[in-house]
Amino acid sequence: MADISDDEVASEAGAGFDSRGLGLRVQKKLLGKMSNKKIAKIFIDDTLGRVLDNMFRIIKDYTSNKKEAEKILKYTIKTIVKIGILFRNDQFNQEELRKIDTFKQKFNSLAMTVISFHEVEFTYDKTFLQKSLEETRSLIQEIVDRHLTEKSKIRIDSVFRFFSDAELLDALFAPSGQYQDQLGVIVTDMHKMIEEGNL
Repeated sequence: MADISDDEVASEAGAGFDSRGLGLRVQKKLLGKMSNKKIAKIFIDDTLGRVLDNMFRIIKDYTSNKKEAEKILKYTIKTIVKIGILFRNDQFNQEELRKIDTFKQKFNSLAMTVISFHEVEFTYDKTFLQKSLEETRSLIQEIVDRHLTEKSKIRIDSVFRFFSDAELLDALFAPSGQYQDQLGVIVTDMHKMIEEGNL
């Protein structure tokens, strides 16, 4: 997020000083300065935290690059938190809220697809999964379009590009593959999130 200048504060909502607008900007600014672990503790519950931790382990193993894994996870967490901040501060208009509802349905469907591909033999369909990921990415970009910087939007694209990689998907869902146990733990937590209405 960009620095908050005095000029930006003065121009908020054309009303001179806007406490709410400044508060939102400060939250976004602080987000940029916080470590991943601190962000996770404040904004992400235990179940989602475990999912992200297991995703990190898979990414680190798959890429053999700890820094790359940290970057992908950092981008993922920041996107979740930024959207959460915007939502809690009523920054979305009616059209964006409709898209958020559509996104929730699409993401729930994507989660159920991942669960099915892991639990039911011979159901894995890479093309279908990539298409679902692209539809989800496109919806997020429409939702955040007028709220986030180009840098943040590029980070969102890089996360989805990584998880849409054909070789990664094949490795994740390979029968008796090396990631089956870790994916199984993620799927268990995804079941829990669905039951609790958090996914």
